Amino acid sequence: MSVRICVLGSGSAGNCTFLATERTRLLVDVGFSFREIKNRLKKIGEDVARIDAVLITHEHSDHVAGLITVAKRLRKPIYITPLTESRLDWGESEPVLEKFRAGERIVVGDIEADSFTIPHDAVDPVAFAFRVEGLKLGVVTDLGYMPESVKQAIRGCQLLVLESNHDLDMLKVGPYPWFVKQRVMSRVGHLSNHAVSQFLEADYDRLSEVLVLAHLSEQNNHPEIARLTAIDALRLAGAERTRLILAEQRHPTEVFEF
Repeated sequence: MSVRICVLGSGSAGNCTFLATERTRLLVDVGFSFREIKNRLKKIGEDVARIDAVLITHEHSDHVAGLITVAKRLRKPIYITPLTESRLDWGESEPVLEKFRAGERIVVGDIEADSFTIPHDAVDPVAFAFRVEGLKLGVVTDLGYMPESVKQAIRGCQLLVLESNHDLDMLKVGPYPWFVKQRVMSRVGHLSNHAVSQFLEADYDRLSEVLVLAHLSEQNNHPEIARLTAIDALRLAGAERTRLILAEQRHPTEVFEF
C-alpha cells in the first residue's frame, strides 16, 4: 500500500496538509481558499473532488479560512470538536459535520486518526497522529510548549510535521506589539526553534524518516535559522539519518511516500 502525505502550505497566512492512501484522501485544516487548495492539489497530481473528509485542529482563521466554501463545494464530512464548531459562523450553509472529542480516534476509510489536546490559545485545539497499515504519521502545529502527553502521542512516527514558529531573538526585536509577542512566547502560543531543539535533543525517539518543520513565521523566523537549529539538535541526538524538510507558505512540499 502506498501512503502519501504533503504539506500543501503552512504559516500564518494558511495551513493545509494532504494525506492519502489508495482508498482514502484527507485534508487536515483548510486555511486557504477552495480555489487555492484545488490548485495546490493539482500541482501534486490530485483532484480536490476526490477528498473524502476534512479534519480541523482549531478555529483560527489560518486553519479554517476556506472551510465554509470547502464544506459547500465538497459536501464531505468535516471532523471537528463541538467547542471548535461552536466558534464558527456557518451562515445558511448546512455542513456535513462529524463531531469528536479530543482523545478520541477517528476512522475514515482505511486511515485512523488519534486526536490529542495541545496547548494553544484556541477553544479546544487538537493535533493528530495517523495510523495506516503499521505506519504512524504526526501533524502537530500551534502549541506553546511540548507537554509529556504530546511527546507520548507522537512517539513512533515515521513522518512528523512539527511547528518551528519563531526565533526568540527575532521575535523580541521584531515588529509585533509587545502583547502579541507575549502571546506567541506563552505556553499557549507557538513553538520556538529553541523549544523544538530541546525536544529533539532530549525526547525525540529518532524513528522518523522525515521531519517537516512547519508554521514558520515570515516576520519572526528565517528558514536557515530554523534549519540549522534543528540540524544541530538532530546531530546531538544521534539522528543524522532523519531527513529534515521545511514547509513553505506559498508552495507545497514534495509528496512523501511510504
